[in-house]
Amino acid sequence: MTNLLLFSSTVLIWGTTWIAIALQIGPVPVLVSVFFRFALAALVLVAALLLSGRLKVPTLRQQPFILVQALSLFCCNFLCFYHAASYVPSGLISVVFSLATVYNAVNARIFFAEPIKPRTLVAAALGATGLALLFGPDIFTAVNPDSWKGIGLSALGTLFFSFGNMASRRNSASGISPLTANAWGMSYGSIALLTLIGITGTPIVLPPDTTYLAALVYLSVFGSVIGFTTYLMLVSRIGSQKAAYATVLFPVVALTLSSLYEDYQFTPLALFGLALTLAGNAVMFARLPRRQATPPFETASRSA
Repeated sequence: MTNLLLFSSTVLIWGTTWIAIALQIGPVPVLVSVFFRFALAALVLVAALLLSGRLKVPTLRQQPFILVQALSLFCCNFLCFYHAASYVPSGLISVVFSLATVYNAVNARIFFAEPIKPRTLVAAALGATGLALLFGPDIFTAVNPDSWKGIGLSALGTLFFSFGNMASRRNSASGISPLTANAWGMSYGSIALLTLIGITGTPIVLPPDTTYLAALVYLSVFGSVIGFTTYLMLVSRIGSQKAAYATVLFPVVALTLSSLYEDYQFTPLALFGLALTLAGNAVMFARLPRRQATPPFETASRSA
């Protein structure tokens, strides 16, 4: 029951954050928007843990992997996603992001020596074909460079997300709770973003209107504090590959909102592409029938 609650909460929250990201694209530079998001999230989470007496300080040996998680989950990946939102509808970004299941399978092989199953290759083929159909009119017919940029940035952001999953898995194995890792990770991510703002000379523009402010609060509190906590709790409970299955359902929520608020049009080709992408992800976790072992007495009777 707990896993189901964590799973459904993650799908509902993260399925709706893509449209909130799109609402922040505009006068505020992307770097500043991502900084606002995680600075506020870190403030809320650290304050909550401090007031409840649950704030723990990781050991010096644990710090490097928390930093990796910070840069992967609370910095680099969202810089990619926010930039991608200026090129393609937010719902399509979520479709690319749903391929995190494949990324996680490959990275689990690299970092944890887990075997890559044949179904991973099938899932990757279905997912790539589905994406080609979804973006086909823009990248093959009209040769829209913006679509290529959006796809590339979304794919890179998903790769960073997967790296963060691997770091989180390692942190959980070493005894760091997702809440503790998130609190310090978001704090480190905010510091990294602020450093980039200073280095690049990016102007800090305050939230221009209530729409931006509402999106910021939603992304910080629900999308970051609650969403990342429920997701990483899933990672620690059922593993990174199974937890990433939640991303399979994000596009359904995100594309529905995109069609309502971003004028995204569902075409028969796009629907077929979405179905293939979702099927590719579902293949990763389909339960295959198990061969039943022949009872010893049956074997004996056959050989008699």
